[in-house]
Amino acid sequence: METYICENVFVPLRSGPTHKSEMLSQILFGEKYRMTDIAGNWMKIETLFDNYTGWIDLHHLQNTTDISNHKGNVLNRSLLCFRNDGTKMVLEAGCEIFDPDFKGGKFRIGNNTYTTTPEFRENYLSVNESFADTAMKFINSPYIWGGRVPSGIDCSGLTQLVFKIHGKSIARDSWKQAEEGKAVDFITETEPGDLVFFDNERGRISHVGMILSQGLVIHASGRVRIDSIDHQGIFKKEINGYSHKLRMIRRILV
Repeated sequence: METYICENVFVPLRSGPTHKSEMLSQILFGEKYRMTDIAGNWMKIETLFDNYTGWIDLHHLQNTTDISNHKGNVLNRSLLCFRNDGTKMVLEAGCEIFDPDFKGGKFRIGNNTYTTTPEFRENYLSVNESFADTAMKFINSPYIWGGRVPSGIDCSGLTQLVFKIHGKSIARDSWKQAEEGKAVDFITETEPGDLVFFDNERGRISHVGMILSQGLVIHASGRVRIDSIDHQGIFKKEINGYSHKLRMIRRILV
């Protein structure tokens, strides 16, 4: 089965072959996927990064065939680059590039070469900070259901993005992320980078955040924000009460 590489900054991944279907997630620039079905102007695909399935509009599609099995290099910040035709693109953190040439100021996606600005260096791809410090870079990013990029992100998109930048692949949805790693029994035993999961009214896991320090959590709720957390859940000062009920804590092994 042929593998493709996304060459759009992101492409919406929807639950069905129509724009009226909800956006479940996004395929980011440089991520690979395979086609599993087609219906009119819509293609059903499965991503290689997180094995997520959904439908994409072929009008949104900008891709190239994967001619190698190279692993992408994950950007940890936005990068201004230029396509073959000279038009510019701004890639976001979490996008992937291949065969970076820092001296030549370029990288490749399949057969296509992109040029960059002189600021492009190894520090765009390397990570020398904690998970919590990486998460802090996305503070105030707006919340968008299904979003996986700093300009619009949901709760599990945030935690997945932070781990991706650190070279670790975790599941897309919060309830699936809750099955990874090992349990942390008490909120007092948490460490920065631990994931905390929360119930909805039906008792199902519907929200995730990341511990920043003892008693503080960063999460995407309206925007990426920092709130207090204790054994009951997330306490928001604006409402003077709890907004999310704590269900479990997991430490992802890296």
